[in-house]
Amino acid sequence: MTMEDIEGEIYFLGDDINTDDIVPSHTLTMRDPNEMVKYILEFKDPKFAQKVSKRTIIVAGYNFGTGSSREEAVNVFKILGIKAIIAKSFSRIYFRNLINNGVAAIKCDWDETTFSDGDHIQISIENGIILNKSKNSDISYTTLPKFLKEILESGGILNQLKKKLDTGN
Repeated sequence: MTMEDIEGEIYFLGDDINTDDIVPSHTLTMRDPNEMVKYILEFKDPKFAQKVSKRTIIVAGYNFGTGSSREEAVNVFKILGIKAIIAKSFSRIYFRNLINNGVAAIKCDWDETTFSDGDHIQISIENGIILNKSKNSDISYTTLPKFLKEILESGGILNQLKKKLDTGN
């Protein structure tokens, strides 16, 4: 079984997006994640939550997800329907938090001609290729190891564990 391609429009972010940028500390006492989402990236782009409503892929630069290892910084993207984050580099813990929560984390060394905000792209997790349909171009990246692909295919680590418990495997 192979994972389906991820397709959608991109929202472009720059370098050094940390978990405090993604989920500002003043929101951490909120009990309702849907309320917390309203403040996502408020200091980088106050209207991020509204702008990203029709986009499902984030493209960022270096050092994405540095800072604390809070899972809220992944959950807010998931609530907004983000299916993948492509970045030049990730914090190690944030990378695994994305995968463990069913959001594809793609490490890809792109340049300023590769993507533009709003481009329509298709990501082949299986083949390690990102097709930019808006620019009629593609770029390769190192595919994820099989065990990480299996976590993504299950929709996250908890879903994978539930399936294993249900089937006895």
